[in-house]
Amino acid sequence: MTLSTPLFAGASISAGAPILAGTLVLDLSRVLAGPWATQILSDLGATVIKVEHPVGGDDTRGFGPPFLELPDSEDELSAYFISANRGKHSICIDIGQPKGVELVTRLAQKADILVENFKFGDLTKKRLGFEALSQLNPALIYCSITGFGQTGPLRGRPGYDMVAQAMAGLMSITGEPDSAGGQPQKVGVALADIMTGLYSTIAIMAALKERESSGLGQHIDMALFDVVTASLANQGSNYLVTGEVPVRFGNEHPNIVPYQVFEVLDGHLIVAVANDSQFKKFTLLIGAEHLAADLRYETNAKRVLNRGTLIPFLKGIMITRSLDDWLAVFEHSNVPVSPINTIDRVFSSPQAEQRKLRQQVDGVPMVANPIRFSRSSLVDATRPPLLGEDDERLIDLLGLTADELRELRTQKIIGKR
Repeated sequence: MTLSTPLFAGASISAGAPILAGTLVLDLSRVLAGPWATQILSDLGATVIKVEHPVGGDDTRGFGPPFLELPDSEDELSAYFISANRGKHSICIDIGQPKGVELVTRLAQKADILVENFKFGDLTKKRLGFEALSQLNPALIYCSITGFGQTGPLRGRPGYDMVAQAMAGLMSITGEPDSAGGQPQKVGVALADIMTGLYSTIAIMAALKERESSGLGQHIDMALFDVVTASLANQGSNYLVTGEVPVRFGNEHPNIVPYQVFEVLDGHLIVAVANDSQFKKFTLLIGAEHLAADLRYETNAKRVLNRGTLIPFLKGIMITRSLDDWLAVFEHSNVPVSPINTIDRVFSSPQAEQRKLRQQVDGVPMVANPIRFSRSSLVDATRPPLLGEDDERLIDLLGLTADELRELRTQKIIGKR
């Protein structure tokens, strides 16, 4: 990849080096969607400068408890902040003041990528929008993340994960059905934010690739509402094909049977039979091979139509044995089954340990990036930054002198308060 504005003179990418080595990212985002994207860019080798407000910084620094006290330090980090900010550098700049805007503008002139999640129009008013900054740096890739995008009647509304899950229909298909006394549920993590972070990363990488030929950056318009709607996947497609509004199925699947949770003697077991051959093997292992020969259940389409008779029968069988017994039965069968692990069991599992999904950096426990390359590498993770920890980097990035830096602190343009 040829980078138009490398962070340091002479920066280059050697074989096997992190893919985004030499790329400078200006991160004006906070909370989760934007920081999730910039954390991935950091893992891929980019230098990420996180610009935070001098008072409190990123909101998630205060999202707790729990908080982690750092070894040999009086400082602490919230677990929430840790989850989305490894490998970054924190600089405090007050963009409510003209000199703060000037500093960010100068940083943007050196950056390859800018990510922001201010409300629609807020940065434009400060001359920090795409139009203003792209005139100064035509190669800048500028990614805006909002609740509802840069167009449409709702563009001015603030965006929150749960609002997106609700308005884009995800909550309407999540939870136990009405017949079981259920109600709409949000997903257990802020999935709208996380998916938007992932889509944003994809878009940024595509824009970097396009820039190789055009030499130009562009504006990326990402919206939580759009992303959740696009991620409805088969449920959205089900509606568009049939005109029927999908309903909640709890832990059952609307298009595949049996694909759900079953209660067993001492807990619960996931059974995910995705095709007819697996169903045949499944019925053999549970001692009900006659079901595979029953015309009502011989294909998945028929099993979906006749789930009302099939599932109660299967429930009566699955409840008769313990979780360990069933896991032993299915162990070498290639029939997809699983216990429902608590998170402590996830991280202590041999699979998670072998895949090194947990890492410890400078006394900070973190979840590892799941990307695995055969030739390229991710950078070695560093702990998330303390607020304003890297203000001194402005000396290198912008050529400021120590006296100028001191004056900016005195004027409360930079530095945490």
